[in-house]
Amino acid sequence: MKTYSTALIPGDGIGGPVIDAAWQVLEAAAKRGNFALEATSFPWSCSFYKETGSMMPSDGIEILRGYDAILLGAVGWPAQVPDSVSLHGLLLPIRKAFVQYANIRPHRLLPGVEGPLKASAFDILCIRENTEGEYSGAGGRVHVGTLDEVAVETSVFTRKGVERILRFGFEQARARRKLLASVTKSNAQKYSMVFWDDITEKLSAEYPDVEVKSYHIDAMAARMVMAPESLDVVVASNLFGDILTDLGAAIQGGLGFAASANINPDRSAPSMFEPVHGSAPDIAHLGIANPIAAIWSAAMMLDHLGEAAAATDIIKAVETATARGIGTVPGKDRTETITAAILAALA
Repeated sequence: MKTYSTALIPGDGIGGPVIDAAWQVLEAAAKRGNFALEATSFPWSCSFYKETGSMMPSDGIEILRGYDAILLGAVGWPAQVPDSVSLHGLLLPIRKAFVQYANIRPHRLLPGVEGPLKASAFDILCIRENTEGEYSGAGGRVHVGTLDEVAVETSVFTRKGVERILRFGFEQARARRKLLASVTKSNAQKYSMVFWDDITEKLSAEYPDVEVKSYHIDAMAARMVMAPESLDVVVASNLFGDILTDLGAAIQGGLGFAASANINPDRSAPSMFEPVHGSAPDIAHLGIANPIAAIWSAAMMLDHLGEAAAATDIIKAVETATARGIGTVPGKDRTETITAAILAALA
């Protein structure tokens, strides 16, 4: 029997409850699929930072390197630790150290879920560049606190980085409906975004079976609202992809359904899977966090590990639960109620 090692980082707020729910579903799926999962939980979080001065230990990356996958709950507690500290202390270092350059986020309405749009038949896969671009962390501040203060934030786009994320997007489009939308703002950003457009055009010659269209970020935001059914695979830079995927979560019914995968495509290091709803401090103590995003992310983890049948079983179980009205309305059902419904459908 094959065994997969998983590093669990529940993190802050609702991260703990949703990771607990996802792990219950993963264990049930593993039992059905005749494989095993081993978990090690790490307390790295804003609370850990308050105790130690770091979001994770100095050897945290090396500790994680030995695992097959990482399942993360949520990171952030702004009242205690600034988001800029928590993000750059845990999530971004993991993505960069393990070259998880492809962030994948699926956007579609689950059965029984009503989104805010008239359209309901959309199925969008957003591919976000995950390690460079606008979130490279290159820059600084000088003359802090004076009238002469200057802040510089430099976006970094490399040919290697842009080409590999675009190629990943083309491959995903080829495996789906063969339609790729590349998103930039090249009318205003005449260096980095024209660079991105040039590489898109160059690569399109290698994928003649894929129809590729280029959009400016503002036009794409409008299209995701007005005509989401016209989109299939959307690929964008780190910042633009971040914004568009939150919009994607909104049109699919809310952040409670927002699953994601941070993928190292060549598998030279573990990939990381996480719901992207955040730690939700306002409801963390109420027991009403929707675990579907975490469970969906866990299914993506199994698919990446090669257990596609088990991943499909989980998604079908989630769809069965939502079709019965469980977990479809924010705050209506308790976390354990939604988890139990999914486990029952899986059984």
